[in-house]
Amino acid sequence: MTLPLHFYPILLAGLAAGTTLALLLRRRKKSPDEIEKERRELISKIGRITDGTVVDVHEVTANGHGESQFIVFQYDVAGVTYEASQDVTYLRPLINLHSCRLGVPTSVKYDPHNPGNSIVVSESWMGLRRN
Repeated sequence: MTLPLHFYPILLAGLAAGTTLALLLRRRKKSPDEIEKERRELISKIGRITDGTVVDVHEVTANGHGESQFIVFQYDVAGVTYEASQDVTYLRPLINLHSCRLGVPTSVKYDPHNPGNSIVVSESWMGLRRN
């Protein structure tokens, strides 16, 4: 049995849609750590730098998943004061959290389109002053 020629485009479109759907369903979802790393890389590339201050350092134990370290910092952009925190658990080899105390000056990189999205350290940039 042969199909009429006008069925071939429909058959090809259905095959393409099925393949696309199968690829989308099999795609691996990114972990929160991968999403955070991509965010740091983006801000490190496109971010603008401003002066800030370390407000606090927190070590949090979350439901038996081990300790997480956070740096809380404050900075101003266009007359607006922002206070943010950054999870630095996976960046511990790059920084000395014990030298980060209240009032320590730091440089902050922020997204110019969303100034609340900011970092003080990444794999390729360091805003914390080294003592």
